Amino acid sequence: MAFWNRRKSLESVSARQSHSALRPTLGWLHLMSLGIGGIVGTGIYTLIGVGAGLAGPAVILSFVVAGLVCACAALAYTEMSTMMPMAGSAYTYSYVALGELPAWFVGWTLILEYTVVCSVVAVGWSGYAAGMIHALGIPFPDALLAGPAAGGVINLPAIVISLAVAGLLALGSRESVTVNLILVVVKLIALATFVLLAIPAFNAGNFEPFAPHGFGATEIEGAKYGMMGAAAVIFFAFYGFDAVSTAAEEAKNPGRDLKIGIIGSMVACTIIYMVVAAAAIGGSPTDALAASGEPLAMVLRNLNHPGAAKFIGMAAIVALPTVIMAFMYGQSRIFFVMARDGLLPQRLSVVSESSGTPALMTMITGVIVAVIAGFLPLQRIAEVANAGTLVAFIAVAVCMLVLRNNAPNAPRPFRTPAATLIAWAAILGCAYLFVSLPGVTKLTFVIWNVIGIIVYFLYARYQSVLARA
Repeated sequence: MAFWNRRKSLESVSARQSHSALRPTLGWLHLMSLGIGGIVGTGIYTLIGVGAGLAGPAVILSFVVAGLVCACAALAYTEMSTMMPMAGSAYTYSYVALGELPAWFVGWTLILEYTVVCSVVAVGWSGYAAGMIHALGIPFPDALLAGPAAGGVINLPAIVISLAVAGLLALGSRESVTVNLILVVVKLIALATFVLLAIPAFNAGNFEPFAPHGFGATEIEGAKYGMMGAAAVIFFAFYGFDAVSTAAEEAKNPGRDLKIGIIGSMVACTIIYMVVAAAAIGGSPTDALAASGEPLAMVLRNLNHPGAAKFIGMAAIVALPTVIMAFMYGQSRIFFVMARDGLLPQRLSVVSESSGTPALMTMITGVIVAVIAGFLPLQRIAEVANAGTLVAFIAVAVCMLVLRNNAPNAPRPFRTPAATLIAWAAILGCAYLFVSLPGVTKLTFVIWNVIGIIVYFLYARYQSVLARA
């Protein structure tokens, strides 16, 4: 077959490959905590303020819109992951349903998404770590606490946390996800504390005017304002559940565990976000939330709860590594499967006999993330992660529709209800959010994928396992 219609068979991605199969060690609780760990992080601690500045109190509806779009995508992911319980997520589904070239496009997009998210969160964690170093009076050179773009030489804390997470992941999936579960519990306790302390001071007057910038997306000085404009940014706070689908090959009971992991984490996080957003706006005007880099801690300080505010800040330090862990886990698995398929050098798809994980690929991923976080400016390119995720979600919904038509009788442990309606809701919702992104974000996304197409035609097109077969 020519490269434009080369496809992997459904049977080939459902059969475990003895020479490079990942070890099934994860249960539904591990998968659900992986999803919550990826979702509840930077978004809940900082994007509430950003969203409030863009949409006003209507940011609560922005969470609803972003959550609904992600819920539709999550249902499609659940059907696809239980139908093809192999690593690779949207890349693998696209290889079966759409062909090699679209799969490369999706995989290349996911590489950017996961790498950028890990690097950005590592830099964010470094900021909290630097604050703690200064507060404790530890003599540490400022030049080693920030990269060149921020006036330093190297961001050493960002490099350390990136390599530490990669090392933990290389030790074993079950061990790393168990640590993640413990840290997720700490995060949820902190958010529950915030809500319990903020609700008694709830002021309904903070919700007026409800939508000062309207319900659409209006671009003003490079930023999209309005409810939908905020939804396109807040969308960053929801994805993370897709990392669960990359763990399909390591699930002990994929038909059951993936359903609970993906849908459960999405439902839980949507409820958490809406409750926390309502409590934050009720406790502080939206302009004050938008002006703060740590809006939840700011609300508690203003309500005379300084001790709880410090606890929220400490919880943020705990929260961010779990986000790095979830996305680095997904990134290493995407790299691993593309290498196993020959689209990247196949020697990178080696599985460690002791840990049952792609240890080499995981450490390479950690080094890449560490280099980016330690040296490169990320402010502009970070936004492109949203664009990449939206495209991946669209691809998964399209794959579900294609396979419903091409393989109607294939076993489906989970069948998305009203599949056509759900798929089109995900496709159109993600497309609208993509259009609502700033122009520079879309341009960066296009440039990255032009580079990807060049790499495909110069290397991957000839080296893929299907091409050589």
